Amino acid sequence: MATHEIHNFINGEYVSASADSGFEVIDPATEQSYATSPVSGKPDVDAAFSAAEAAFEVWGESTPSERQLALFRIADAVESRAEEFADLESKDTGKPRATLVTDEIMLSVDQIRFFAGEARHLSGMASGEYLKNHTSSIRREPIGVIGQVTPWNYPLNMAVWKFAPAVAAGNTTVLKPSDTTPSSTLLLAEVAAEFLPKGVMNVIVGDRSTGGLMIDNRIPQMVS
Repeated sequence: MATHEIHNFINGEYVSASADSGFEVIDPATEQSYATSPVSGKPDVDAAFSAAEAAFEVWGESTPSERQLALFRIADAVESRAEEFADLESKDTGKPRATLVTDEIMLSVDQIRFFAGEARHLSGMASGEYLKNHTSSIRREPIGVIGQVTPWNYPLNMAVWKFAPAVAAGNTTVLKPSDTTPSSTLLLAEVAAEFLPKGVMNVIVGDRSTGGLMIDNRIPQMVS
């Protein structure tokens, strides 16, 4: 029997989905349901992207040092809660609990720190006279709001590979984890919200129809 209800994480807090349909989340090791998850619909997707769009007005103007510091703090916080992340990852994926902290959780911590370091190397400025009497310049800047969808096999790792480089570059995100493995990604968003402005990282749950709504939404500048 399901023990709790999963919620979306939008604009820095957990919120109930508007959808009236849902499904059970199963622990593959026991084949038992441990939670119920909604199928987020258009109002939920719109709310998440609107939060990310508003947050980009602030985060898009942040400095590399501010973004780096936030990611280092997120990495430290994930490391301090590594056992909790491993519990969730084992329950979602059915993987043996004994090796998860070393093999996956600490790998995610290291990757967040890697992207924190990269936040200092994104200016990409260059100039040159490629045409006579013309000077060309290259300037890299954040693109805006990014929609992201991750698969089921390495839930936390995949979420880090999506959100961390985007945030390091000054973008904001709406991320949908796999419908079968949502828990560690939601905890990651909760942890990240302690160090990021509201709306920089949002997580919505649902199935393929939710992902389709993300792609069709007018706000994101990129979908990954």
